[in-house]
Amino acid sequence: MIYCATKPIFMMSLRLFEIFLIQIMIYLALWLWDDYVASLVSIIMVAIITGILIVATISEWIERSKVPKSYFIFMIGSILIPLITGIIYVGLMGGDLDLLK
Repeated sequence: MIYCATKPIFMMSLRLFEIFLIQIMIYLALWLWDDYVASLVSIIMVAIITGILIVATISEWIERSKVPKSYFIFMIGSILIPLITGIIYVGLMGGDLDLLK
């Protein structure tokens, strides 16, 4: 079995999977509650997390740190999940959103 510094690799990926599932449930609940609020929250979260990821990547290029790879995977997943849930919701609703009326 491959071990990281403190946890086995499969445990880290299982944790990320659980976190991603929780994020999906939160964003889907938000989309079902109010699509206007969900679209705003999704856009704002994607913008903030993208900015943090860009700064972290640039600082990682300048000077290597001990930030684990799972951090970057988490950040990329946190960018993609709001986008994917929004696309799925809009696709299921046929593009008929309350905020467009």
